[in-house]
Amino acid sequence: MNRLMSKPTPALLRNVRLFSDLDERDLESLADEFNERRFGAGDTLALEGEGGLMFFVVESGELSVEQHGESVSTLGPGSSFGEVALIDRRPRTATVTAVSDVTAYGLPVFVFRPFVESRPQVAWKMLEALADRLEIAESR
Repeated sequence: MNRLMSKPTPALLRNVRLFSDLDERDLESLADEFNERRFGAGDTLALEGEGGLMFFVVESGELSVEQHGESVSTLGPGSSFGEVALIDRRPRTATVTAVSDVTAYGLPVFVFRPFVESRPQVAWKMLEALADRLEIAESR
């Protein structure tokens, strides 16, 4: 397999809450839509307040997440971010920076939208994830 054309495994995607209810065929189909992206320590993957048209799933490495200049969490293998950008073209809600070398897979919004529109179970998972985020944001 050409390393430059690496795709996420269905197992990696199944660990993403949004995709956990998908069957193997849908996971394989979705995996084909992702593109491998590599980042070095210090690289910014998402910038708070900027547009975001990509959803990411992290295969390896560590990332820091900041909101309003304050560290709010870290992300590692199996983590994902950018789902808000997949639903609405609002600016990014956080800055995500690579702490170490990172391998991630990116899924563009223009690919994701038709995928979700044909799979209501994914749309429902996204609603649940956004409700959880809202609860966390309101508790800060």
